[in-house]
Amino acid sequence: MEEFELLRYITIGQYLPLNSPIHRMDPRFKLVAFTVLVAAVTFTATYAGNAVLLLVMLGLLFIARVPVGYALSGLRPALPFLLFLMAMQIAFYTEGFAGSAVGSCRALFDWWFIHASTCSIKLALVSAARFIELLMLTSLLTLTTTTTELTHGIERLFSPFQKWFNFPAHELALIITIALRFVPTFAEELERIMKAQVSRGADLGQRGRFKFIEQTKAILPVLVPLFMNAFRRAEDLILAMEARCYVGGRGRTHYTELHSSRGDYLALIAAFLLAALVLLIPWPW
Repeated sequence: MEEFELLRYITIGQYLPLNSPIHRMDPRFKLVAFTVLVAAVTFTATYAGNAVLLLVMLGLLFIARVPVGYALSGLRPALPFLLFLMAMQIAFYTEGFAGSAVGSCRALFDWWFIHASTCSIKLALVSAARFIELLMLTSLLTLTTTTTELTHGIERLFSPFQKWFNFPAHELALIITIALRFVPTFAEELERIMKAQVSRGADLGQRGRFKFIEQTKAILPVLVPLFMNAFRRAEDLILAMEARCYVGGRGRTHYTELHSSRGDYLALIAAFLLAALVLLIPWPW
């Protein structure tokens, strides 16, 4: 049953109560720095830029005292999909993706509708690096920030829009934090369903040479009870909130007051400088 231990490979939505500078950051500054780094990862399309970002992510994990192996364990469930996506990008690459670099692409393999080139390999490797960096960033955010801090941080960041444009800041913060919090819960639920079906003789594609294809076919019957349990949990959550007389954000007061420090401003400046470094410097490769 070790192959069904899904919860150990889910890092998004978990929290590690450690004592590190990143843990002690103001959640508002942490969220803004996280958004800046996500933008840097999204728009960096060079080997050198992604190498710099990967080194920075490893440095952030070291500062946060989060084991690198644990932070990357969330990559294991998505690894088959990532490899499949890389294969599709290499095989079905077209000149439309190359843009201004179309003249520098060198064909490696060309047969019928399969077009592999140096540009397609670069696209696949850069996309994989982006995926890993985004996974590390998201895991780092949730591993160093409690659900309550995330809620307060998101709400305070959007509170000016609530005053000016009647934007539902509190409701948005609540939805985002509930979604993050339920990621490990659904992983645990999926693990329980799969173990229950295997104990009754179901074949979930764990045997054979093409496990990925068989597992993809076998996962469809598992999704039905998973979604039913998700709807049931959502209904229970709604009833619990109504029983506690929950109301929206308008007129609510806050027991927790957020306070920023000089380190928070320095971390935010460092995030902007890093984003400018990887986006504005013309890396040769």
